[in-house]
Amino acid sequence: MKVCQVAFKKVGKRYYFNPNNLDVEENMAVVVETIRGQELGHIVGPLIEIGNTNLEIKPLLRIATKTDLEIYEQNKIDAIDVIETTKKEVKRLSLDMKVLEAEFTLDHLKLIIYFEAEGRIDFRELVRNLAEIYHLRIELRQVGSRDGTKVFGGVGPCGLVLCCHSFITEFDTITVKMAKNQNLALNPTKISGNCGKLLCCIAYEDDNYKELRKNFPNPGDLITTPEGEAKVLTSDPLNRTLKIKYLNEVDKFGFLNADDLKDITNGNN
Repeated sequence: MKVCQVAFKKVGKRYYFNPNNLDVEENMAVVVETIRGQELGHIVGPLIEIGNTNLEIKPLLRIATKTDLEIYEQNKIDAIDVIETTKKEVKRLSLDMKVLEAEFTLDHLKLIIYFEAEGRIDFRELVRNLAEIYHLRIELRQVGSRDGTKVFGGVGPCGLVLCCHSFITEFDTITVKMAKNQNLALNPTKISGNCGKLLCCIAYEDDNYKELRKNFPNPGDLITTPEGEAKVLTSDPLNRTLKIKYLNEVDKFGFLNADDLKDITNGNN
């Protein structure tokens, strides 16, 4: 079946919806029904074909009207007041949490407030107080430090706007193994982003390094060279070079180029 992709934020996760025979196009504002209520989102890209899926693909309700757009813009303005009010309540109640953003559903029946905190927070009193102020269903949603940084943005170590704030729609799993695979210095200050987690960009070249490391000796491997047995000290798959220590002579080291690897047999295989 053909589906359209809808995003509710400029750099947000994309969700599949049935176009419901509506003549939609990229960037068009549409109204959909979600588990939170009616929301306004924007079409991302052209219609795409997907195979059979067990997921329920909900239909678009309508193309956003002028009234829908006016309500949406007013909701964004009202959300600014919500953030300030919530921050004051958080301070008054001495809750250890950072308020990030707030949003109303399009039908204005529910208010969602996002916050960041180190541990579990008992925010029941906060919810009660906010419900008395706004007379709406209140949902407080705790997010991680990466999501918090995505909201505020900033500049990365490369000098550019953070990837999460500019184009990443969903976070990948980043591991220390990826950093090791790329010979990155395992210094937390060097490989961590503004969020305190491993840099998202570590994942960008991971597949390339995995491919380059196939059949390429790793540190600790024993190899046979034209000059005798040697132990690999460091390996640089990107530049295709190895630093080795010869075992038949004390304190004899050397470098090998990938062009010579045809004459080398991995001693551990």
